[in-house]
Amino acid sequence: MKLVFAFLFLLYSCLSFSQEKSNKLIITFQKYITGDFDNSEQVVAEIKAGKQIHPLAIHVNRVASNKIKNLPADFNGFFIIEESYYLNEGKPVDIKPFLFLFQAKGKNEVQLTVYQIPEGIKKEEFRNDNENLAIDYNMLKPSPTFKGAVYTWNAKAKTFSTNAPNDLDNGLKFTLIETFTANELSVMELLEKDGKHLTAYDTPIIYKRKVKP
Repeated sequence: MKLVFAFLFLLYSCLSFSQEKSNKLIITFQKYITGDFDNSEQVVAEIKAGKQIHPLAIHVNRVASNKIKNLPADFNGFFIIEESYYLNEGKPVDIKPFLFLFQAKGKNEVQLTVYQIPEGIKKEEFRNDNENLAIDYNMLKPSPTFKGAVYTWNAKAKTFSTNAPNDLDNGLKFTLIETFTANELSVMELLEKDGKHLTAYDTPIIYKRKVKP
């Protein structure tokens, strides 16, 4: 009987330690991903070098779990609204808001699920500062095109990274390649058609943190 109790105690201790690591991981990831970021330093450096390669880009990322109604009782992880703004010379600002769910997956990984913006909500209204924004969890639909991504934690470098290819229709392929540090997001959104690059640039946008949440 003592051996049984000892085994159960050891099992409980291992499970508790694993859960503690998962909680710490997702908290660290949340700190990395939330805040205000832009690539103004990158753009200025490119202009000084004689050619702007990347658009001026801004991310406004905030935890948005409080805007989600009817979350399941066993819900874990967190939602964020990512407001993305891109400015190319001679064009109006391109607004691209996203709804992301991040959840711990094992000891060293974080799973990303992308959801569609619910019907009836304009992209201009899908903002973190919209106090009237309320989303029903039961009405959420995963993105039909982006199948998600898994971020791996590198304890030595203190980075999260992913390389997530997604095959689309008609020979299209979208690959999300990202590396996050505490104050920098390296983001490459590579779109290809039959192996040919359609993305206007071949190197990642480098976002630097400007404001903490």
